[in-house]
Amino acid sequence: MKSLTLSRKLVPLAVLLLALGGCGKKSEPAPATPVEKSASSAAKSAEELDMDQLARNYVMLVLELGNHDKTYVDAYYGPQALKDKAAASNATPAQIATRAKALLQQLPERIQPAGDLETLRQHYLKTQLRSVVAHAESLAGKSKPSFEQEAELLYDTRPPKQHYAEFEPVLAELDKLLPGDKPLHLRVQAFRQQFEIPADKLDAVFTAAIDACRERTKQHIQLPADENFKLEYVTDKPWSGYNWYQGHAQSLIQVNTELPIMIDRAIDLGCHEGYPGHHTYNTLLENNLVDQRGWIEYSVYPLFSPQSLIAEGSANYGIELAFPGQEKAEFEKTVLYPLAGLDPAEAEKYDRVLALIEKLSFAGNEIARQYIDGEIDADKVVELFQKYTVMSPEKAKQRLRFVDTYGAYVINYNWGKQLVANYVEQGNADSDQRWQRFSKLLSSPRLPSSLDW
Repeated sequence: MKSLTLSRKLVPLAVLLLALGGCGKKSEPAPATPVEKSASSAAKSAEELDMDQLARNYVMLVLELGNHDKTYVDAYYGPQALKDKAAASNATPAQIATRAKALLQQLPERIQPAGDLETLRQHYLKTQLRSVVAHAESLAGKSKPSFEQEAELLYDTRPPKQHYAEFEPVLAELDKLLPGDKPLHLRVQAFRQQFEIPADKLDAVFTAAIDACRERTKQHIQLPADENFKLEYVTDKPWSGYNWYQGHAQSLIQVNTELPIMIDRAIDLGCHEGYPGHHTYNTLLENNLVDQRGWIEYSVYPLFSPQSLIAEGSANYGIELAFPGQEKAEFEKTVLYPLAGLDPAEAEKYDRVLALIEKLSFAGNEIARQYIDGEIDADKVVELFQKYTVMSPEKAKQRLRFVDTYGAYVINYNWGKQLVANYVEQGNADSDQRWQRFSKLLSSPRLPSSLDW
């Protein structure tokens, strides 16, 4: 989504290995149906599979499930005939789940690790279909998964569990940096207010930021000559920014202006929603897998699926890839601050505050975990977001709306970024190697449990 650009928090290696070890939990097969009986009782071999037909059936399932959840189909640019057929379908979520299980049985029970795209394609469809089953069964009211179950079933991962006490040292540093008698989150917000972009300067600042993100990305990644985006400003949304991919290398990028927007968000959203984030990711998938290979499954993007962890994680990682080290801060001071009419005198202190706030991002996962698992109520959620992520009361309420709307999706930003970083940076890769691996990731069918392939 492309919202809330949360940041990486390094986690212990043991925790990371545990989380990766939990990826890809299988759904139980459904009872035999006429569709299954027409095929072999066991999964077909790779040679027997009609992957194109299976992929087409997968696309139909995603589109039909979108009839029951308007947020589910994030993008579709495949054949109009399929979209029309899905729109006319009366299939219930339970029926869609049954059909998805039948498709799963057509795929090999075990897909051996390999780096070739054909094997990755099979793994992608198998993993995505499991998430279709999980979301369809949830919509059917079959069960209400816990936070951890939702993360595993929908996003192919098991994020680390942390405790609020782990964030206390960071809060203590912020308290020392911004001393005062008021609650810490109010002191943080008061300090940040001096970096708000005036409403009449927003477009100039965002245009310059996105142009810079685009220029830096195109130095390393080849995009179609006619790729482009349209920028809009909206209000009354549960997210801060969103990329609506239109197909044919075109995007609609929306920025939510109902709350104050600080100067640091321009580059964050420009990279996250555009370059080398969502717009770049979708463009590369379309060009490499849909246009060149004819793999129709990549013409649809189901939001509640493992693909979202890659999408959000890579979009957040892309910020640091495009503006490594102090380059983001320097660009803001020399280009964006003047455009916004802001004084950069305290920019360095602001960057230190932001760096500490980034370390609190995983606290938001724990708040969402407790809320989804029924351990705390909505009022407590708002209180904890203010205390442990130093959000303003207004931002904390918006974040509650986000969790109400998208559930465990919150893990895709920070935990997704961590997993993408581990994939891109393995072996002390230099800048060129990181860009090459990042481009490879964005052009391939990789999901969380196939990042090592």
